Amino acid sequence: MPNILVTNDDGVNASGIQALAKALDAIGAVTVIAPERNWSAAGHPKTLHKPLRMGEVVWPDGRTAYASSGAPSDCVAMGLLGAIGIVFDLVVSGINSTYNLSTDVFYSGTVAGAMESIINGVPALAVSLGGEESGPADRESAEATAAAIAAEIAAEALAQGLPPYTLLNINLPRLSRQELRGVQTTRLGKRIYRDVLDKRLDPMKRPYFWIGGEFPTGIPEEGTDIGAVENGYVSVTPLGIDLTSYATLAKLGGWHFPAVGR
Repeated sequence: MPNILVTNDDGVNASGIQALAKALDAIGAVTVIAPERNWSAAGHPKTLHKPLRMGEVVWPDGRTAYASSGAPSDCVAMGLLGAIGIVFDLVVSGINSTYNLSTDVFYSGTVAGAMESIINGVPALAVSLGGEESGPADRESAEATAAAIAAEIAAEALAQGLPPYTLLNINLPRLSRQELRGVQTTRLGKRIYRDVLDKRLDPMKRPYFWIGGEFPTGIPEEGTDIGAVENGYVSVTPLGIDLTSYATLAKLGGWHFPAVGR
């Protein structure tokens, strides 16, 4: 039976990770290591300047999970580096409480947990569920549906294998299984952010700032993750760690760079 490490960025007691762990029990031996607090939009930090701590928590269903003082990426690193003495075959991160589409993947703690796994050579999935605007299903039933589908995709990933340094980024609208139109393999779409910097003064008249603004939208192009979820499909996007722009790399061969060296 494969060993599966489960993490998230919403915190160890979030309902999404509990639904995910329960569904994954059907395909492997599940261990949960997740942050003790919310790390949404924390990106991919690595804690090197202070100790990391980990303790046990017991969920309402009786499962013992591990709560870490670190980020999702730290949780995965701890698990893969032997903190509890288990060799893992797969890492699944989620279920996030909102989508992680397009360039969200650079900010997402959920995706960072999966990315930390593939950096260490272990295949991974990141699972995210749309908010209330994405469909009529209540959160509990939507999470159960997302967890079941994620577990089926996880089983297929274990059976088929993934290329080295590759994860699957899975996004689902908040629909029942019957309402979902299918599963699409997709590329990253184009997110539109409307961030606003709000400058305020504290009681001592010192300035401070909040980054806010409207909820991001996107262009629902066919073949993209945004297009898929907007049209009622589950989106499965393969992501890698090679950010090289190969088209630009080829063009740089014609540049006149400064003369250096002998």
